[in-house]
Amino acid sequence: MKTSYAFILAAVALVILAAAPLFIPEYWTGVLLGMTGYVTLATAWALFSGPTRYVSLATVAFFGVGAYTVAVLNETLPYPLVLLCAAGIGAVMALVVGLSTLRLAGVYFVIFTFGLAELVRQTVSWWEVNVTYTMGRYVFLPFEGRHIYWQLLALATVTLLISWAIGRSRIGLAMKAIGDDETVAAHAGVDVTRLKLMLFVISATLITLVGAIQAPRWTYIEPSIVFNPTVSFMTLIMALLGGAMRLWGPLVGAVPLFLLFEWLSVSFPDHFSIILGLLFILIVFVMPNGVLAKFDELRKGGRT
Repeated sequence: MKTSYAFILAAVALVILAAAPLFIPEYWTGVLLGMTGYVTLATAWALFSGPTRYVSLATVAFFGVGAYTVAVLNETLPYPLVLLCAAGIGAVMALVVGLSTLRLAGVYFVIFTFGLAELVRQTVSWWEVNVTYTMGRYVFLPFEGRHIYWQLLALATVTLLISWAIGRSRIGLAMKAIGDDETVAAHAGVDVTRLKLMLFVISATLITLVGAIQAPRWTYIEPSIVFNPTVSFMTLIMALLGGAMRLWGPLVGAVPLFLLFEWLSVSFPDHFSIILGLLFILIVFVMPNGVLAKFDELRKGGRT
């Protein structure tokens, strides 16, 4: 019964959010657009990193590849095919990276994913300068902010549904076992490598699509814009704040933090990175399992 009410409330909220751009100023549509993008990024990130406890900083690598795919192909292919190409490139890239690195764990995986994002950025920059003799590309697509927002809202809905379905399946239980202890999970019959690779590819593909859908928003794209490492760190902080192990955790973390970051970037542009780092440290020490887990602890403590 509770599940039915939750779905009804979610459906009502989705209808309200979809209709919002028709009644609000364009500025607030832009805010909703950015917020929805980060909700999708954080939820997709938590899809893999939540249950496995593998902290990935490669978010911006896939995000940037998606955006650059649209920048390169938008004049030669129909837009739906461009998105399909972006998803395919992201999936293949994740498959190659996953097969190479998912045996790593802990700090080694974190360092590799951070290095991967920088490697992709430098490779694209080198290619643009030395092969195409340019440093940026223009994206001319007939989309307004609300059109991009609706696409992101649809993708966010799909991402949440995928996360919900996996969390309620045997795959979700197996991934939690992997996060607790990979060796024990393997001895229990879980195909650790295959499951980790599958979730990593799904997560990366969704992240790639976020970048691809947002590409028309910038009009002009270059590596320093779409491969900005801040995207990876903000996604990580948002997911951790809400709780990467909870279905609604990334959303709970993304909404207030996006609004906070928007205000900080305008009010304190020279100190934004410092505040971002301090906030990350605070979340890790005070609420390592997220706001929702902390709320549950306080509620249980109040009953005893």
